[in-house]
Amino acid sequence: DAHNAGLDVARVHSGDPSVYGAIAEQMRRLDMLEIPYDVTPGVPAFAAAAAVLGQELTLPEIAQTVIITRTDGKASPMPEGEDLASLGAHRATLALHLSIRNLSKVVRELTPHYGSDCPVVVVYRVTWPDEKVIFGTLADIREKVRAGKITRTALILVGHVFGNRNFTDSRLYAKDHQHILRHVK
Repeated sequence: DAHNAGLDVARVHSGDPSVYGAIAEQMRRLDMLEIPYDVTPGVPAFAAAAAVLGQELTLPEIAQTVIITRTDGKASPMPEGEDLASLGAHRATLALHLSIRNLSKVVRELTPHYGSDCPVVVVYRVTWPDEKVIFGTLADIREKVRAGKITRTALILVGHVFGNRNFTDSRLYAKDHQHILRHVK
């Protein structure tokens, strides 16, 4: 109705609308109604959390892959092959959205792949004034989250990159590394 009245309409999402934003459904309906729209990117929670933590999600020889995923939810099940046990086998950095209520399942399915000492960071309402950050491991994160009374609106980050300061430097800045902008003599 507002569009037909010549008004601008905005649908605002938290984070980035391309990640768990349900914009595909919304765009499909707008297309059917022949209503033009623009999608403006935002900052996804996993990227905001990395900034808050001052943490790179990929480190040389530790993890060069980031998997953005979630656990099964009421709204939609996970496709075949995208279960946590399968994804955990990669030992990549994991960013789990919409999954804090399934934290026990996260711990149970990832511990065999990452080990119980693997760092876990739970970030509640990242970038909001009431943001909370809880550091733990797969062994103790459930108790810490329970003590912090976090039951929703939290991102779970899992991986050996967190808190790791003993990683190998990349070759990018090595004196003998040549690339298009730097020629080694």
